[in-house]
Amino acid sequence: MSYYFAARLNMDFDESIQVVTEALKAEGFGIISEIDIQDKLKEKLGIDFRKYRILGACNPPYAHKALSLEDKIGTMLPCNVIVQEADGGGTEVAAINPIESMKAVNNPALMDIANEVTARLQKVIEALKSR
Repeated sequence: MSYYFAARLNMDFDESIQVVTEALKAEGFGIISEIDIQDKLKEKLGIDFRKYRILGACNPPYAHKALSLEDKIGTMLPCNVIVQEADGGGTEVAAINPIESMKAVNNPALMDIANEVTARLQKVIEALKSR
């Protein structure tokens, strides 16, 4: 199984950010952080890079459950979702696969949460594919 799920959108970057944010919200996720990689690489290294944004998506009830079971799990939160300009136009959206990342943590109780969060993120990606 891959460490991410992805979809391609035939829309511009800014519209994609809005659509992805709405799709995440529909599954109970809020955006708690946003990193503009294009801006940071330009600022720190003087490098021109394609539009690329990392959205930190959090579903508070699941985050709370995970933190209650494993106090260091915050090192793996929030669930990152990227939006980047795609070659040939449009954008690509990719979301972390929580099942794969939780395999690194030896706590079987977390897998139920990982399965539920993964199902929600897969719904987001599938909804985006149908746009």
